[in-house]
Amino acid sequence: MARMSAEERRESVIRAATTEFARGGYHGTSTEAIARRVGVSQPYLFRLFPGKKAIFLAAAERCVEDTIRTFADASEGLEGEDALHAMGEAYTKVIEERPERLMMQMQMYVAVKAAEEEGDHEFGESVRAGWMRLWDTVHLPLGADAGETTMFMAYGMLINCLTAMGFPPEHRVWEGMYPSARRKARPED
Repeated sequence: MARMSAEERRESVIRAATTEFARGGYHGTSTEAIARRVGVSQPYLFRLFPGKKAIFLAAAERCVEDTIRTFADASEGLEGEDALHAMGEAYTKVIEERPERLMMQMQMYVAVKAAEEEGDHEFGESVRAGWMRLWDTVHLPLGADAGETTMFMAYGMLINCLTAMGFPPEHRVWEGMYPSARRKARPED
């Protein structure tokens, strides 16, 4: 079996950190848990990243970039309502298949508020910069219309909250969503 390069290990740390932070948040996740999930020692983890905050910010950045790629791929060659529905469908599929991405997003917002309450503004600056790249990715296919972009992002946050709280797809809270944004019922096993 070939040894992993430092970059491959770094990638495995980001994936493991996303899962752990999604589950426990910034303050509730130890670097020990991340190292254990990756199968490395904590000292090795800190050779790849200078500290827990750097690991969290790398996982947050990856989460945002993956979401940007989801929207960009879904809307490629489309505009207006076609782009809106394609991005909505792609996103709801991703959060169904990769729930850790949804929960990581939610943890990012909580971490920003907590860090800023403690006087640390780096979290907020980083997360807000990523969120603005996400906004811009959605904004152009929706005709650079601020109102449409705001509505899309607002629906997205509502979808995040309803999904994170575990409302099943058939629940009445989903009735007001446009069809492409509704979660699909899972077939019975």
